[in-house]
Amino acid sequence: MADSGPISFARGAPSYDIVNVEGLRSATRAAAEGELKWATPYGSAAGFEPLREWIATRHGVDPTRVLVTNGSMQADAFLFAELVSPGTDVVIESPTYDRTLLGLRECGATLHAVDLESDGINIEALRSLIEDGGVRPALAHILPTFHNPAGCTLSLAKRVALLEIAAEYGITVFEDDPYIDIRFTGEPLPRLLDLDKSGSVVYASSFSKTVCPGIRVGYLVAPQELAAAITTRALNTYISPSMLAQAVVYEFCASGEFERSVATVKAALAERVAVLSASLRERLPEAAFVEPEGGYFLWVEFPQAIDSLHLTAAAKERGVIVTPGTEFTVDGGKHAVRIAYSGVGASEIDEGVARLADAYHSLAQ
Repeated sequence: MADSGPISFARGAPSYDIVNVEGLRSATRAAAEGELKWATPYGSAAGFEPLREWIATRHGVDPTRVLVTNGSMQADAFLFAELVSPGTDVVIESPTYDRTLLGLRECGATLHAVDLESDGINIEALRSLIEDGGVRPALAHILPTFHNPAGCTLSLAKRVALLEIAAEYGITVFEDDPYIDIRFTGEPLPRLLDLDKSGSVVYASSFSKTVCPGIRVGYLVAPQELAAAITTRALNTYISPSMLAQAVVYEFCASGEFERSVATVKAALAERVAVLSASLRERLPEAAFVEPEGGYFLWVEFPQAIDSLHLTAAAKERGVIVTPGTEFTVDGGKHAVRIAYSGVGASEIDEGVARLADAYHSLAQ
């Protein structure tokens, strides 16, 4: 097997070759040459006003409902601090994003994991948890579109059913949606935020996946009263987020570079996921996975005899890095790995899968 150095399928971030570097340069120049008096001092704790307005227009909401933060994980942290305390019942998907698990555990939440199906969270299991199990969750964390780590997308029927349950039982649905723009096949679905008629949804997204990770700008869209409370929390935490970074993002978006960047990322990742899926089918026919319609991740299930921790260790010895499924669950993922294809060029993917297959076969003997 050719030794081309380590290949990492671990980090969910775009590779440098698909970042719109020229667009960033132009946006940075525009921000620097513009009215810096709006970007150099402390600003609103809710974020850079022009960017808030751009986001509000994009989602059809009042700007007072928008909070722009230093990355979406800080938005998550503010929301969890506002709604979750020790013992609060919270629904999560299984598997789910590992940093969500960490943040909710640090808040002392009582976590109730509901399995994912190929079209998103198991709605019947969620209803049973509430109606038969007597659980009254205050919050449900949902990654509806191009799930991290599972790669699946919540169907329209399930989106409607989830919102009906949330309205009936007073559950806040946290729609964690940083990948929605990275769709390369299939028909777009409405956001839960768009379908919400009861004020149940808090929406979060990030420019890390569409502009670049280093910009560290994310945002929340929340009901007005909750948005005001979180803004006060933000004020007391850091006075204001980075106005200059948000000014750059605003110039990037307002100039049309956002759409051009998304188009580049979508084209590159469509090629990568096609190569990855074909390589997995050829080299690891024993593995099961849902080929994603967009996003950054693919979740691979192996036969029960394969331990994901042993597999990832054997793969690392062969120069390929994947993440064990156990990092994304409360109790599970023991036979699965997450593959992030966003940071690996198409030319490296088949070689990476070949190394993973070699590791798998060394354990399956």
